[in-house]
Amino acid sequence: MRKFIVYVLVLFLMVPAVFVPTVAWTAKAEYSFIFGGSSAIDTLLDLANRRFIDLVTERSDGRVEIKFYPADQLGGDIAQIQSVMAGSQHLYGDVLVWLANWHKDFSLFGWAFAFRDSDHLAKFLKGPIFAKMVDEFEKENGVKILGTAVPTDHRIFFGKKPVFGLEDIQGIKMRVPEIETYLRVWEGLDTYPTRVTWAEIYMALRQGVVDACEGPVTAAYGDKFHEAGPYVVLTNHLISTYYLLMNGKGYDRLPPDLKKVFDDAATETSEWARARAEEYEGETLDKMVAEGATLIRIDMRPWREKIAAATEAMEAKGMWSKGLFQKIQEIK
Repeated sequence: MRKFIVYVLVLFLMVPAVFVPTVAWTAKAEYSFIFGGSSAIDTLLDLANRRFIDLVTERSDGRVEIKFYPADQLGGDIAQIQSVMAGSQHLYGDVLVWLANWHKDFSLFGWAFAFRDSDHLAKFLKGPIFAKMVDEFEKENGVKILGTAVPTDHRIFFGKKPVFGLEDIQGIKMRVPEIETYLRVWEGLDTYPTRVTWAEIYMALRQGVVDACEGPVTAAYGDKFHEAGPYVVLTNHLISTYYLLMNGKGYDRLPPDLKKVFDDAATETSEWARARAEEYEGETLDKMVAEGATLIRIDMRPWREKIAAATEAMEAKGMWSKGLFQKIQEIK
């Protein structure tokens, strides 16, 4: 009898984690999910993730329960995306550029000055080229991008010393993430790119592992980059995005009415994040200054020209599909 009980228990533990049994959570929920985020608590993307959860919970009348693990509690961005693909994590919300590790065309979200402004990026995200990228990525990796992706805040520069032009960043140790285009951008600007995880940036600046970093205005404020790198330069070299990723099997098993709940909640959340980013960015910069940061505005034309000179070489190396950069520039 004891052997039989053990055997049943082993079989239960081997059941795939795409759907967690209701009894593991509450007696009320029919569907239960694990959601991970990487942004610091109370930053824009963290608030967006929580908003999505609230909308789904409310509109599903409690049939869906989502347990949220913010601030890299489930690992870094790459690890979380891999977990969503495997089904051990069901949802993840952050920026699109991390998907370049699986589909090269997403690399352009990490190539400086690829988009003129937020409106230009928004038009691309609503267009046929991006739709094709999403379709290919979903089919290749067994996932679903919910709702619509949107632009959010700008990425700016944080340094330990003042920066007034390109000459002031020559040879500095510049933090970059595990994304190839970021490394190539900062190499192209003649810095020394150093890979450091997001969670370690603050201490890396404090300890001199890196001299500078960059990041989205709101997320960077949440992790206090302006304290360790108090010279804040409005480079606006990239525009962040927001999207929601879901395990494909988990999405497919939802009944049609709950699929609509998820889709609608994702779209509304994205639209909220874009609208909030515009006012939140200004508020956040004001807070940085009030807390001792020095805000610097400079002529970015030399930076744009230097990156433009490297763009053709990057495309020739296969960093993204041939002709894609030009197609993006032609969007009006």
